[in-house]
Amino acid sequence: MKNSHRFFSNTDCQYFPCHKTSRPERFNCLFCYCPLYFFEECGGNYRLLKSGVKDCTACLIPHTYEGYDHILAKLRERFAVIRGETSSEE
Repeated sequence: MKNSHRFFSNTDCQYFPCHKTSRPERFNCLFCYCPLYFFEECGGNYRLLKSGVKDCTACLIPHTYEGYDHILAKLRERFAVIRGETSSEE
């Protein structure tokens, strides 16, 4: 899956990997900035700081092979709500 539309690893980045991981060869850089950051409930492992800022340093969802499917599913759910459709999970 190396460097496909679902996975990209930028080992030349000065921050690679930007989260601690025991498997850097499986670290996905495709969603370098998580598109779910501004979702109230993203499904990730985050903590809310007193300032109201999300601290996502413990979350690896966007940086895994499976993260692609998780992010797309969450985006589809949100788009369905915006369009006035109901999701099967509601």
